[in-house]
Amino acid sequence: MESILLNTYKELKTELSEHILDYWIRNSIDHDSGGFIGRISSEGEVDKLAPKAAILHARILWTFSAAYNFFKDDRYLKVAERAFKYMEDCFWDREFGGVFWMIKPNGEPLDTKKHVYVQAFAIYGYSEYYKASNDKIAILQAIELQRYIEKFSYQPDKSGYYEAFDRKWQQLDDVRLGETDRQEKYSMNTHLHILEAYTNLYTVWKNELLQERLCQLIRVHLDKMFDYEADHFNSFFDTDWNSKSDIYSYGHDIEAIWLLIEAAKKLPDRKLYQEVETVAKKVAYKVVSEGFDEKHGGIFYTGSSDKVTDDEKHWWVQAEAMVGFLEAYRITADQVFIDAIYNTWEFVKQHVIDPKNGEWFFRVSNEGIPYMNEDKVGPWKCPYHNSRACLEFLKRLSVQDFDFYKNEENRNTNKFEEKTVN
Repeated sequence: MESILLNTYKELKTELSEHILDYWIRNSIDHDSGGFIGRISSEGEVDKLAPKAAILHARILWTFSAAYNFFKDDRYLKVAERAFKYMEDCFWDREFGGVFWMIKPNGEPLDTKKHVYVQAFAIYGYSEYYKASNDKIAILQAIELQRYIEKFSYQPDKSGYYEAFDRKWQQLDDVRLGETDRQEKYSMNTHLHILEAYTNLYTVWKNELLQERLCQLIRVHLDKMFDYEADHFNSFFDTDWNSKSDIYSYGHDIEAIWLLIEAAKKLPDRKLYQEVETVAKKVAYKVVSEGFDEKHGGIFYTGSSDKVTDDEKHWWVQAEAMVGFLEAYRITADQVFIDAIYNTWEFVKQHVIDPKNGEWFFRVSNEGIPYMNEDKVGPWKCPYHNSRACLEFLKRLSVQDFDFYKNEENRNTNKFEEKTVN
């Protein structure tokens, strides 16, 4: 067990520092128009006319801020500074507040809708950048975005958050993030990433209302979204929290368990933390038994009624699964999760990492054949999932802290120092 984890630790450190981050530094910076290039193909073809997405830039901001916070390498801070400045100059709506969804290559607004999903990722990026830079503007912007979400999106009678608004924060009819999404007011995806953003913000801003909302978001995931018969999270809901989809996402399932645990760790309610761990165990066992491909390796994309409905292997699902399985091992000590980590990482090395053009393929087939018509860089192909998976492994399995990770006495503690702003 120890040799598998330590070998994975070493390989992920090399993958992150020598491959993933270097790819983005070398290829994604737009030296002509500012910010970062909107699209690069799997073959490395640069599309300088592609629009630029806030989600891409917010995730770059988070990634390189987090990389600097771990490695203390000034190269990463410079990239984070670039992302922060470009977010401020081009994505921030100076008239109505919040960040635009999409801008033109020259920085002019293109799609001015305010999807709560991307506001959450801006909070995630700004709060991480504050940790790296101590720039008060970053934390003030993160707090401002949180207040916009609470003012316009939060529904106190349902403890839910509406999905999307126009530039003036009026509700939209079309709230979907993608064409395959359901046209519903609430989604697990958006609520999960609000939780993620609020957790990161709370590490530097110990606000009473923010703590209350974090607790409510955890309860919503446990009480409204989780199906205790199927051991999966449902994906789409009406405003009365009736599930409107029978398709579940293995990636969001396994991502949710470790994000919920991280959120619960920050709160004083130990009973709530224990509830989260109980659900996390259920989900982890379900994903490893149903969503893992024992024949070819890797994690499938979606399922329904205990059957796989999409057997493709998306890059982000593999990344999140590795972190989720590591957290599952911490709370169960079950060897099955070590095996799942090993087999998922082997699948990634053999089929998902692009040995020719760098970075990871967006998705591969069930057998591991890459789809070459996908983005290597794009609105949804960002360095956030795979970089974060590497960073989470490094933080949890640093050599000097390996014994800490195995020690159950430290299960409910948070050993990483946090600085706060009042």
